[in-house]
Amino acid sequence: MASWQALRARRWYAVMGLMVLLTCGAVVFCLQFGAHALTMAELWSALTFSTDGREDVARVIIWDIRFPRILMGLFVGAALAITGAALQALVRNPLADPYVLGISSGAALGATIGLALGLGAIVGGLGLPLFAFIGGGLSIVLVYGIAASQGQLPMHQLLLAGVIVNAVCSALMMFATSILNPASLYRVVLWLMGTLSVPSIPALIGIGFCLLIAIVLLLRESQALNLLAVGEDAARSLGVESDRVQRTVFLVSAVLTGAVVSVSGMIGFVGMVVPHLVRMLCGSDHRLLLPVSALGGGILLMVADTVARTVVAPAEIPVGVITALIGGPFFIYLLMTRKYRFFA
Repeated sequence: MASWQALRARRWYAVMGLMVLLTCGAVVFCLQFGAHALTMAELWSALTFSTDGREDVARVIIWDIRFPRILMGLFVGAALAITGAALQALVRNPLADPYVLGISSGAALGATIGLALGLGAIVGGLGLPLFAFIGGGLSIVLVYGIAASQGQLPMHQLLLAGVIVNAVCSALMMFATSILNPASLYRVVLWLMGTLSVPSIPALIGIGFCLLIAIVLLLRESQALNLLAVGEDAARSLGVESDRVQRTVFLVSAVLTGAVVSVSGMIGFVGMVVPHLVRMLCGSDHRLLLPVSALGGGILLMVADTVARTVVAPAEIPVGVITALIGGPFFIYLLMTRKYRFFA
C-alpha cells in the first residue's frame, strides 16, 4: 500500500513537472511570435533588459504588450479548464463546461446593458467588466435559487436552471443589442466572440487572485469529487458530505467563471475539451486532473491567442473563434466515436 502511494506521488510530480515545462515553453513561444516576430537573440536581450535601441523596441513589445496578454490567457484558460473539470465531476457528465450554468449569458447581458447605457468607460475603463461581473453574479443567484430545494442542490435541477437562465438572458440581450448604436454594437459583438486584447493590470491581478483561491478550494475537494464521480449514493455511504461539496464546487466554479467572462468575453470549449483530453491521458483522479487541466487550459488559450493575433496580422481574429474551431470538431469527434465515457 505504501509503495503504491509512493508510486502515485512520483507520478503526480512527474506529470506536474512536465506540464510546468510545457507551460514555460508555451510562454516563450507566444512571446516570440506575433504581428512582429522576434528572433531568439532579440527575445533574450529584451528579457535581460539590454540597452540597445532595437532591443528597447523588443522590450516594449514583450513587457508592455505581449506578456500581460499571455498572462491573461494563462489565467483565463486555467480558470475555464479547472471549472470545467470540477463541474463535469459534479454533474457526472464529461461533456459539461462552465457555460451550462448560465453564468456567461448573465455576464453578456450585464455588459450589453452597460454599453447600452453608455457606462462602459466608467471606473477607469473597467465599466464593461464591472457590469459583466454583476450580470454573472446575479445569474449565479438566480440559478442557485431556482435549483436549490429544501437545502439540497439536485444536479438535474441545476442544469435545467442553467438552461432557463441562458434562454432568458439571451432573449434580453438580443433586445438590448437591437437598440444599441453601431459603435456600441461592434464592441458588444467583439466581446461576445471572446478577446484577451489590452488586459488592464487590475483585471489581471484580480483574475490571478480569484484563480489562486479557486484552485486551493477545488483541490481540497478533489478526493470528494473522485467519490461523487462514482455516484452520489456511493459517496454518501463513504462519508462524503455531498450537499456541502456540491455547493462549494458550484459557487467556486460559478464565481470564477463570472469573473473570467467579465474580462475576456465568451470563450467557449476550453472548459469541455481540455478536461476531457487530460482525463483520456492521465486518468480520472481529480488530485491530478484538476491542476493538469488548469495548466493545459492555460497552454491552449495562450497558443490560440497567439494564432489569433498572428495569422491575419496586423488584423486580429477573436480568440473565441479559434477555440470554437478547435472545440467544435473535437466535440463532433467525441459524439461520432462515442469516446466520452467519464472514466478513463
